[in-house]
This record gives sequence, C-alpha cells and structure tokens, in this order.
Amino acid sequence: MNPMLLLALSILAEVLGTSALRASEGFTRFLPGVVVVLGYGTAFTLMSRVLTQLPMGFTYAVWSGVGTALTALIGWVYFRDAFQWGALGGIALIIAGVVVLNASGGARH
Repeated sequence: MNPMLLLALSILAEVLGTSALRASEGFTRFLPGVVVVLGYGTAFTLMSRVLTQLPMGFTYAVWSGVGTALTALIGWVYFRDAFQWGALGGIALIIAGVVVLNASGGARH
C-alpha cells in the first residue's frame, strides 16, 4: 500500500487517540479510554509499516508536525482551548519545516 496513505491514516489515528485522551478525563470515562488505546495502537502499527518504505526522519517530521497542527485545531474548535497567535505561528513553522524537508529530498529512502 502507498506509504503516504498509510502515513496519513497513522496521523488520523494518532489525532483521534489524542482527542479521546482529552475526552477520557483521566481515563475515568470508559469509551474514550478504549478509543485512546485503539487510536494509538493503530497509529503506531501503521507508522511501523511506513518506516519500511520511507526514511525515519521524514516520516516522524510529517507525523508529528501534521499531528500537532490537527490536534491544536481540534483543541481550539472542539474543546474550546484558548487561541494563541504564538501557537499558530509555531504550528506554521512546523508545517514549513516539513515542506522544506520534503522539498529537499528528505522523503527518499
């Protein structure tokens, strides 16, 4: 399967797991706790498959950068976390770094 598709699915699973972690309220709520375990398990399983085809530095940069941006967005929109311009600037820098890494050939194995 296409490693970039697997990476995207891994990112979505990790973001789902992290969002459920917040919703689990310290693992006092059962269903969100189950989603945490399944989300992280799926994310790491998929990422381990990606790492057989793409370099580790590139994979982790994309996974953590996109995951951070999506998690922050969910925090702001769904959980009503405080919006901070500095955080938005930091996320923009992370995304820019991932783009530069990809453009410089960091995705080659």
